Order: sequence, then structure tokens, then C-alpha cells
Amino acid sequence: MPLASFRFIMQDGGKTTGKSVLCFGFPLSIFFIVINEFCERFSYYGMKAVLTLYFTRFLHWDDNFATAIYHTFVALCYLTPILGAIIADSWLGKFKTILYLSIVYAIGQTVLSVGSINDLTDHNQDGTPDAIAVNIALSMVGLILIALGTGGIKPCVSAFGGDQFEDDQEKQRSTFFSLFYLSINAGSLLSTLITPTIRASECGIHSKQECYPLAFGVPAILMAVALVVFVIGSRMYKKAKPQGNVMLEVSKCVGFAIKNRFRHRSKEFPKREHWLDWASDKYDKRLIAQIKMVLRVLFLYIPLPMFWAVFDQQGSRWTLQATAMNGDFGFKIQPDQMQIVNPILIVIMVPVADSLIYPLIKKCKLNFTPLKKMTVGMFLGSMAFVAAALVQVQIDNHNPVFPAAGQTQIKLINLGAVPATVQFQPQLQSVEVEPNKETGYMTFETSKLLSLNVISANENKTRHLELQEEQRYTLAFKWVPRDINFTWVEDNVTSKPEDGKSLVRFINNFSFPVNVTMGDMDFGVLEPFSVSNYSILPHAGWSYTIKATMPQDTCTVDSKQFGYGAAYTISLDDCVEKNLFITHFEDIAPNTVHMAWQIPQYFLLTCAEVLFSVTGLEFSYSQAPSNMKSVLQAGWLLTVAVGNIIVLIVAGVSAIQQQWAEYVLFAALLLVVCVIFAIMASFYTYIDPNEIEAQFSKEEKEEDKKDQDTNEKEAEAHSQL
Repeated sequence: MPLASFRFIMQDGGKTTGKSVLCFGFPLSIFFIVINEFCERFSYYGMKAVLTLYFTRFLHWDDNFATAIYHTFVALCYLTPILGAIIADSWLGKFKTILYLSIVYAIGQTVLSVGSINDLTDHNQDGTPDAIAVNIALSMVGLILIALGTGGIKPCVSAFGGDQFEDDQEKQRSTFFSLFYLSINAGSLLSTLITPTIRASECGIHSKQECYPLAFGVPAILMAVALVVFVIGSRMYKKAKPQGNVMLEVSKCVGFAIKNRFRHRSKEFPKREHWLDWASDKYDKRLIAQIKMVLRVLFLYIPLPMFWAVFDQQGSRWTLQATAMNGDFGFKIQPDQMQIVNPILIVIMVPVADSLIYPLIKKCKLNFTPLKKMTVGMFLGSMAFVAAALVQVQIDNHNPVFPAAGQTQIKLINLGAVPATVQFQPQLQSVEVEPNKETGYMTFETSKLLSLNVISANENKTRHLELQEEQRYTLAFKWVPRDINFTWVEDNVTSKPEDGKSLVRFINNFSFPVNVTMGDMDFGVLEPFSVSNYSILPHAGWSYTIKATMPQDTCTVDSKQFGYGAAYTISLDDCVEKNLFITHFEDIAPNTVHMAWQIPQYFLLTCAEVLFSVTGLEFSYSQAPSNMKSVLQAGWLLTVAVGNIIVLIVAGVSAIQQQWAEYVLFAALLLVVCVIFAIMASFYTYIDPNEIEAQFSKEEKEEDKKDQDTNEKEAEAHSQL
């Protein structure tokens, strides 16, 4: 076959006249559509991957509110496809709908990127926006435009690609859809890997912070590229004129049936076999029968939103869970990059299920029907959240306990060479502290702790305390001849560092000032027995060279390899032959639960997706007439939207304080819904819509023949007269 050939398309069936270029037997126009879809999916999934952390870290929303807004956005993305389909089929046509809404989409991505610029309202250049409301407003406007754009074009692009083929190109059309969905997975996979990496980098004019403008800017650029690519191919496209939207026709028929039934509710009117039969006064029997088939499937959709309520939490709750875990795989994995496990497993699991698991089940003569597959999928989704709950319990067990209201925590560090005893007054408790050792943080009722007394060797020293509630303090002390040196520090750290970052500070245990640097960080000059502020390590999991510059000498040493999500105090103890001697004290333990423990829950949820989502669409399409598939697609997308609404309601009103308990709640709800769905499915009878359609066609032909015979007899009788 030649590389390229030409085919002329004359205006027929509402399609425009134009020249179709064939490449390897395919219309060249479909390659523009595939590239457009790749860029659009990269744009959407890349933006969505970092969205939850943007809410919590840049806008400083709490986890529940961030989760609620995230799922509100996702719900909008799955509600707007219905609007897009109606606009395309009833007004603008697919091409113009994709074009106009892609422009809206690109503007939304740009507005979101601009809204995430930290320096936009940071007039005093302190690293914090002075008018965060401006950033929030721009972000929300951007997300609404994105939801309208991505949702509006969702039902149009694949169908528009299918329109490019002739009736004799069924094989090429099938290959196109495979390429189309491959481009979706490729865009999702790459963007989920790349944008979190960009987000974790630092950028800014006045202060360096996580680079959300670029993390959202790259998807905005890709959306602009998608738009340009789509426009370039415009002269090659076959553009069908709007033919009317079947969803509107179905809605009108159902509405008329309900209205007509209500009008004839008295007993004098005979009952009809089905309530939809009340529409027969206005609509033909074929349409009514088709709608009946669709409604049987839509009835089964009622329990389905609960699955999506669980599934879409990968980008919200599970991402937040990953922020408290250790992402060291030999290289740093960002919390929002763990979502990449799902598309990777999808690429593996779909062919494995189709070519290995399902044939094996069939050989075992097990009747694994589509509805049974969906039931098993819901069960596995429930188990995925049980796994997530178990991981969360382990995280909670390793998390430090911070002081609650009415409480204060104090940590003791003995920097001296002799043991010490610390007495908390009035008569609360006494603690022994060995040389160069620390205690953990001890919790006290703030109102009851008035002073503490340090006894070391023959010296005794008391400090009166003025404490704040919900605060941590560190008391570092050291016996020197005829005295005990104190340094009392308010830690100002009331939670684990975010994003796996770690904090470090230094105590100068020398009797003279020392200038301290670690890597590229400069802690300045520390006076004797003074403490620096905490600084964020640029790279957790690394070791750094510590340099102490003294009046007479400069000494260096390599630090330990710092963990993720930890806080450390390092005391500078001695210098011998330019070798610095230090002691590491762990103020907050590093994240010890590894992100790899999330893989089982992702595996279970991906298996659930293969069984539930792929099978569900296949089942739905097999049980509905060909002209009603768009109605089922709208219903399917609506279940996704409702599922996300369920999550935002739970996140907004739930009184559950423990995250593991919320996971268990969702697992239990999905398990209950799974049982309900299994019962509903057991009463479902599979049908072949093609047979029913053929029966109607046969009846219509018989009626037409009968009418023709009647007309001929009447004409013959008339001629005899």
C-alpha cells in the first residue's frame, strides 16, 4: 500500500466536502486527533496530580476542606460531559464544540497557573501572599473553566475521531480507538510522573518555594499545544452537522410518559403493561422499547457511585497519606507521584485479564458474567480501603504525639560530661539524664508545671517557667565547674514537616562563638551555648558536610544520612585536628512506613477498576440499542460525578477524627453496596438488543406490506368503480 493516498469526500449525510488524506490506510486527520488527546490528557492528569497538595500547602486548607474541593472539581468534570454532548449534537457540532471548549480549557489552565504564583500579591516580599483571597479566586475560576472544558470535550473527541472513517474502514476505526486510549494512558502516565517532580522543585522571585506556577504552567502549555494541533488538522476533518441529541429525545419521552400517566391516574383508564407505555400516544413503539432497555441498565447504575467514591480518593486521601510516608526508593518519589502506580498496573492488568484470567475461568466452566465481574470489582475496591486503613494505622503508630489544648511538652538534652537529675516542680516527677543523651518529649499540664530544678555533680540550678499551651520546648544544659549552663528554646514545631522534608538546627557546645554551615546552608554565628532556628534540608535522605569556623581553626565532619519528615538537633561538641565531633539528637522521628506499602492497595483498586469499569462499560453497551449508547455513557459519567459528591459530603460533615476509621467507613459502605448490587444483578435477565431491533424491523416491514396491500386493493376497487 502506498504511504499516502487521497480520497474526496462529497457532501453527504450532513458531512462537508473536502479532501481526505490517507496515511497507511488511515485518514491523516486522526493522527491530529490522537496527538490532541495525548496533550489534553497530559494537561488534565498533570494538573490533577498536584491539586490536593496545592490546596493544603499553598492555599493552606485543612485536609478535609482540600478533599471536599478536590472532589467537587472532579464531580464537575463528570457532570459537564452531558452539557458538551447536548451542545455538540444539537447546536454547534463536534468540531466547533471541541474547538471552543478547548479555548476555554486552555484559558482555565493559564488562570490556575497565574493564581498559583506566590509573588502575585507578596508586596512585602516575606514569602507569603498578602492577599491570599486573590490566589484563591483565580484558582477557583481556573478550575471551573477547566471542568467546563475537559468535561465538555470528553464525549466529543473520540466520537469525532470515529466520524473520520468510511463505512468500509471498520478495522482501521477499531485500531484508531486502540491508539486513542493508548494516548490517554500515555498522557496520564507521563504527566503523573513529571508534574509532581516540577512541583517539588523550587522557584520564585522573592522567595524560593514549591513551584506550583510551573507545575500548572506545563499542563497549560500542553493544552495550548493540543489546541494548535487540533486547529492545524481542521481542513482535513469530516465535520458532521448536528443531528439532534438522543438524550433530549429520551428525556422528552420519559417526561411525556410520566405526565400522561399522572393525567390518567383515575381507575376509569385501563392500566398499561409498563409505565413507559403511556408515551405511546405520542412516540412510536420502537423508541419506547429502546428506552425500556436503557432504563433496565440505568436501574443497575443506582449503587455504582459508591465505587467511584472510593476509586477517586487516589488523588486526595491516598496522596495525603503518602505525605506521611518514606518515599526513598533509592531515589525520591513525591507523594503525588504514587498515583502513577494505577496507570502502570492498568496497562499490565487489562491484557493479563483478557488473555489469561478470563479464558482460565471459562475453561473451569465457571459462569463469570459481566455483572458478577462488577460485583467482584466492588468487593476488591472495598478490600483496597481495608488495606489503606491498615497502612494508616501503622503511620499513626509511628507518628509523634504533639501537645493538645492545656498541655506542654518538654525535652531535656544533657550536653555535659556528668549525669544529671531534673526535677519538675511542684513535685511532679524527676528524670535522670545521662551525659550526651536526651529524653523524649514529656507531656505536662501547662497550668501545673511552674519550674524545674537541674542537679548535676554538686551543682543545683532552678528555672522558673512561663509556658504556652500546645507548645514544645527544649532544655539543653551542661555542668561546668561551679555552675550549670542552661539554654531554653521554644521549638515552634507543632507537626511533622510536610512532603517528607526534614528540619535541622545546631547547638554550640563550645565556650566561644562558632560560624556554622552545612552544605549550602549558612546558620550564621552561634554564641556559646546558643541554638539556631530550624532550617529545612534541601534534600532529605542525603548526608551533608558540616563546617564549623572558629577563632583559631576550621573543622568539618559529614553528618548522618537524614531521614524523611524528621527534625534534628546537632550539638557541636569538640574539634580535634580539624575533625569536628558532633552529636545527633532526634526531635521528630523520620517517616518509617515506606510508600511501597501503598502498592497493595493500588493493586487491589486497579484490579477492581479492570473488573468494574472496563466490564461495566462493555456490559452497558451490549445491553442497549446502538442509538442509545450515548445515553448510557451519560449515565455512567453521572455515577462518577455522584460518587465524588459522596466523598465531598463525607469530608465536609464527618465527625471522624482518625483517618483509618474513615477508610474503614468507606470500605464498609462499599461492601454493603456490593451486596445490594449482587442481589439486584441476580434478578437481571440478559437480552440481545439486536434481536429485539430485528423483531421490530420485521414487524414494521409486515405492517408496511399490509398497508401496501390495503392501498392496492383500495386502488383496484376504485378503478373498478
